[in-house]
Amino acid sequence: MSISNNKKSIILGVIGLLLVAFGAVLVFLVPVIMKQQVQKNVQIDPSSGFAYEMWRDLPVPFFMSIYIFEVKNPQEILLGEKPWVEERGPYVYREKKQKTNITFHENGTVSFVELRTFWFEPEKSVGSEDDYVVVPNVLVLSSSVMVKDSNFAIKWLFSRTLATFNQEPFMNRTVKEILWGYHDPFLDFINTFLPGKLPFKGKFGFFADFNDSNTGIFTVNTGVEDISKVQMIDTWNGNTEINFWNSEQANMINGTAGQMWPPFRTPTQPLEFFSPDACRSLTLVFEKEESFRGIPTYRYNAPNYLFANGSDYPPNEGFCPCTASGVMNVSACRFGAPMFLSFPHFYNADPGFAAAVEGLHPSEKLHSLFLDLHPLTGIPMNCSIRMQISLLAMKVDGIDQTGDIATVVLPVLWFEESGYLDGPVYNTYYNTLIVLPIVMEYMQYILIAVGLCFILIAAVLPFVKQEKVFLFGNSNKKFDENLEISKAQTEKLTSSSNGAVLQEAKL
Repeated sequence: MSISNNKKSIILGVIGLLLVAFGAVLVFLVPVIMKQQVQKNVQIDPSSGFAYEMWRDLPVPFFMSIYIFEVKNPQEILLGEKPWVEERGPYVYREKKQKTNITFHENGTVSFVELRTFWFEPEKSVGSEDDYVVVPNVLVLSSSVMVKDSNFAIKWLFSRTLATFNQEPFMNRTVKEILWGYHDPFLDFINTFLPGKLPFKGKFGFFADFNDSNTGIFTVNTGVEDISKVQMIDTWNGNTEINFWNSEQANMINGTAGQMWPPFRTPTQPLEFFSPDACRSLTLVFEKEESFRGIPTYRYNAPNYLFANGSDYPPNEGFCPCTASGVMNVSACRFGAPMFLSFPHFYNADPGFAAAVEGLHPSEKLHSLFLDLHPLTGIPMNCSIRMQISLLAMKVDGIDQTGDIATVVLPVLWFEESGYLDGPVYNTYYNTLIVLPIVMEYMQYILIAVGLCFILIAAVLPFVKQEKVFLFGNSNKKFDENLEISKAQTEKLTSSSNGAVLQEAKL
């Protein structure tokens, strides 16, 4: 019996040691497996699985919400009074991005053109595209500023031309016209006689060139040769830098195209991306650790110096001429039109901008931007990018249409591009890169724990069994003694019985 127990103890001990060893190996092996899995899924390779499909078609809910600042006192503004605006919207559009003309190159890069398409979403919007809104007439106000340094004769002729085409400094048009464009005889006239002087062609609209359009030819690293460079831009429209600004640093094309980043991020690494719409590279910085629907993320936001002027942040000197901090002059990439980029309601800008316009209420919660990134893979889980477009309005001597407008950076609209991982893509992503690693991580500890339990049982088992054998031995001994007594008594009775029978027989 004891030999059998020893064998069981040895078997349990061996199994326990194997489980502990296998669990310990997994402790070192799981990170390696996960790293290989991540690299395989995030590199730009048609065989890399769902990450490639996601990169190519972006099959997640993505929306652009637009808020328009309606001018409530246009006549008073012409008399020099403070502008008063009221926010209208949001007017929400479903956005689809799809990469086409995908071409892989031998140097480990891939080129593509990304098409953008928008659909109006009435159920998500506050208002209709047919709403009429009073807004600044950008054709009049921006053109007036662009010719303000011309001689008096040119400005007088320009003013007469505006009058001929019934152009006023403020206009009442539908949301659809303001955003997606309308034909204007004045625009046709200017483009005929002064070609290339205005940043608008065919029809005017703030997003007239967005729908069914692209942002140029991007060439990015595939990450097949070096995963730390995946998604990083190699060239844009064949160029390694732009030429809108006044310094080499300002003209650099940094980071990615803004949809994914290299994996294995750390909080010290900023997120850099190039935005053709903003005509520059932008940087987001780590704020805090977050979680999106069970997926651990890093939250990034815009640093205070993003739109700071050159005095407050010297590296931004190349983007000047500058105003006070918080508003970026983008006229250099808008054919000289006095357009400005900032956060909505001049959030995080010099207080003077919001104070100059009645009806603005900057709010961190409503007007800051953020991006939640899964640091292991470099894929955004949730984002909200918010920007405001404004124009410089001012009185220009010789152009009657500008009246006595006090010089002001007048907000026209702001927009929010937002998206989040959802649906089958989220489920696949969650199961592959979140659930599976967790299961493997817990498995290694379970194996070690079970193995240790087996070893403990194997160590205790011989002693427990020996005690039981001793007890059974005492019981057997007593049983044998009782058996002998019973046998003796039986023989005695038998003997007595036989004697009685013989005596009876003799009788």
